[in-house]
Amino acid sequence: MRKTVRADVQATQAYVVADAKGMVKLDAMENPMTLPAELQEALARELAAASLNRYPEPKALALEQALRAASAIPKAAHVIFGNGSDELIDLIIRACCMPGDVVMSPVPTFVMYAVYSQWSHAQFVGVNLNPDFSLDMPALLKAISTHKPKVVFLAYPNNPTGVALREAEIVQVIEAAPGLVVVDEAYEAFASASFMARVLEFPNVLVLRTFSKLGLAGVRLGYAVASKQWVEQIDKVRPPYNVNVLTRVAVQFALTHFEVLAGQAEQLKRNRLALTEALRALKTPSGSLQVFDSCANFVLFRIDGAAEVFEGLKKRGILVKYVGKAHALLADCLRVTVSTQQENTQFLNALTNIIDEMAPKAA
Repeated sequence: MRKTVRADVQATQAYVVADAKGMVKLDAMENPMTLPAELQEALARELAAASLNRYPEPKALALEQALRAASAIPKAAHVIFGNGSDELIDLIIRACCMPGDVVMSPVPTFVMYAVYSQWSHAQFVGVNLNPDFSLDMPALLKAISTHKPKVVFLAYPNNPTGVALREAEIVQVIEAAPGLVVVDEAYEAFASASFMARVLEFPNVLVLRTFSKLGLAGVRLGYAVASKQWVEQIDKVRPPYNVNVLTRVAVQFALTHFEVLAGQAEQLKRNRLALTEALRALKTPSGSLQVFDSCANFVLFRIDGAAEVFEGLKKRGILVKYVGKAHALLADCLRVTVSTQQENTQFLNALTNIIDEMAPKAA
């Protein structure tokens, strides 16, 4: 086996998902709200009627029609669907990169940009953000000029920081980049801006989105919007029937009731504000709690002893994400998903108790 499997594969670990059984799950940016009961029943009828004995239609035209009716996709733009936006990231890199070609992104950011680059034998180049998680534009533009990346990923807003780029910065990157610029809008539903309306304004732009954050994480569907020329090329490396029948039926149904998902997103935005304010009101022994503004459905905060706080929350049945080891700029940082008022309160109460317990150690 060791002589057969690639050495770089052997040197890595599979993607790890924390066991959340019996926990308040605030580590994966999922929507905690389900569809109303009457819609669940109607969806069950739709799923029961799905033709499971047939392969799905190759282009998902009915799904695309429903998507266009529910969202502001430019009429002349083309759409391609993926098994989550993760698959589309992989397809984009495979379509564009030969071994050794450069994929670039500001860092810290979504880890799968680097992972899929590795599996395609591309070179991932990360350009550090500023300490406040804003873009270091001089450094990024210099890196683009030096490395001439085939693909640049811009998470808008960014994960795990929650910070949104400025539109003018995106345009600067697009104009400087020799290859494709992917504007990843996974958290667009919780932000106040989108680049979708301008996707055809430039010859080298693709906008990437997912339904995972809107309450459909379990169906695994993402989509990319770009010019006909880009979509045609990426489609060549797409596996046939990559989006299954049940996913198509479920998302098409949800899109016909999109106001429900949009309403949930608005509620989570209100909950995000309340959670952010409550975190900022907490007092730590060292006065070190730093909460970052977020345009996504999570909040990043820095606290002394973050690893110890993370374990303390786990013992109390609260699962958040410890990101302190992911990048030097994230030292002592935790990321918490915005949830219902009840679950946010459970998290805040547990965090307050941990801070109180840590107080004697700081004395």
